Amino acid sequence: MPTDAGAAMKTARPPRLLSRATKSLTVVVIGLLSLTACVPLFPGTGTNTQGSQDPTAIQDVPQNLLEFYTQQVTWTSCEQAMRCAKVKVPMDYSHPEGQSIELAVVKLPASGTKKGSLLINPGGPGGSGYDMVADSSSLFSSKLRGSYDIVGFDPRGVKRSAPVKCISDAAMDEERQQDYDLDTNAGLAAYETQNKSDVAQCVKNTGDVLGFVDTVSSVKDMDILRGVLNEQKLDYLGFSYGTKLGASYADLFPSKVGKFVLDGALDPTLTVETLGMGQAKAFEAALHSWAEQCVQSADCPVRGTADEAVQQIRDLNASYEKTPQKTQDGRLLTGSGFSSGLSLAMYSTDLWDVLQKALTDAFNGDPNAMMSLADYAADRDPNTGKYSSNSAFAFTAINCLDYQMTTDITALRAESKALQAASPTFGKYLGYSGLTCKDWPYKSKVTPHPIAAKGTGPIVVIGTTRDPATPYQWAQALRKQLASGVLVTWDGDGHTAYGRSNACVQNAVDSYFVDGSTPKDGLQC
Repeated sequence: MPTDAGAAMKTARPPRLLSRATKSLTVVVIGLLSLTACVPLFPGTGTNTQGSQDPTAIQDVPQNLLEFYTQQVTWTSCEQAMRCAKVKVPMDYSHPEGQSIELAVVKLPASGTKKGSLLINPGGPGGSGYDMVADSSSLFSSKLRGSYDIVGFDPRGVKRSAPVKCISDAAMDEERQQDYDLDTNAGLAAYETQNKSDVAQCVKNTGDVLGFVDTVSSVKDMDILRGVLNEQKLDYLGFSYGTKLGASYADLFPSKVGKFVLDGALDPTLTVETLGMGQAKAFEAALHSWAEQCVQSADCPVRGTADEAVQQIRDLNASYEKTPQKTQDGRLLTGSGFSSGLSLAMYSTDLWDVLQKALTDAFNGDPNAMMSLADYAADRDPNTGKYSSNSAFAFTAINCLDYQMTTDITALRAESKALQAASPTFGKYLGYSGLTCKDWPYKSKVTPHPIAAKGTGPIVVIGTTRDPATPYQWAQALRKQLASGVLVTWDGDGHTAYGRSNACVQNAVDSYFVDGSTPKDGLQC
């Protein structure tokens, strides 16, 4: 997510490319957000270990990794009707004989005749695939659940899998109440002092794994999961950053690619700068789309044309920058916090009415509903005040290893100026990405490159025409790069498509996975 006030490493300017919202949202009278967990449909009790392994699942595996592919995994009952396991992987793939870490895996068993296992990832980086399956199993159609074990995992560095740990919940609350004007030397100096302190805490509290939470290592973990799941080829459904994982897997392991769907695609050739500019434009367009709909309603808190309505929201945001407002629990909603709540609502049209009410309250001097949106974006539990994930920390750690970032202040300020011109609403919160990783102890050696994945079967790429977080052009670009890419387009608003769009998209994905019927390239939904 491009403006997430929960990003501890860059509370004032945290560029986030987060996953789709995978938890169910319930709007209550006071305009707060709550989570509704699904009741699992399939009973399961007891404990079982992995059965005999199909030799084809481990063919061509490097000898020094064989023990990981052939490990005996114990699946125990969990999450009311699912199966959970811990899977061991090397911390450092260049020295697999060294320290290992464990990945948390959850499996929703197929309700009918099983065709195989479908691995999923909700995005991020930093999103929990475990939570996506455990809390949001209704996202997947009954047809898909009938034929596949739906398998989620927390990638390395995320939540339950050797998690990145940085600052305390209390410190997170404190930092989210601070804004730094990085366009000024004083603001820059204050932010860099805070950032150095946060980085030191990440190093101290996480340990050596902090240097090994990169995407390529996670991709190699996915192939070990394929072997442990006893599958000759991997079937995979990835959203948002999960499409980067999927495309990277196809790049490294083309002969192991089964059926792949990449929804809300990232263009693997993007630098962190071009990524930020793409998001800046897309979020601005998404807000205009929301405004066009809102101004048709008598209850809309903004008036006039869509352009005029958006300007009124910018002015309101600026007032929170100038004078943060105290919420009912005593915390302050700042300009960046306001922007975080605003951008969250662009992820799903289900949140558009929530935003309309929150803005109505904010225009009337009540910041609580906007703070609730910002808290939801930061994974802060409204009942306990605790943060339910480490997504902000994992996001920073993974991106610092995945992208080479500019730290030159002159260049960063020029970039910020360009972002603000492209997106007057969100641009100022998307700049200065390089500062986040300036003092990071591990540097990226990754160079973005096109991914062709020659030798795979069809890989389905889904793009949403007004997706704010992964602009539609990125899906088009990935489709062109892939040797066997197939593009499905949903003409809609919000982030990603499967599970929240229409029957056309659902049928295309379900028929591909279950029936082996590849969608027509260029399918419009």
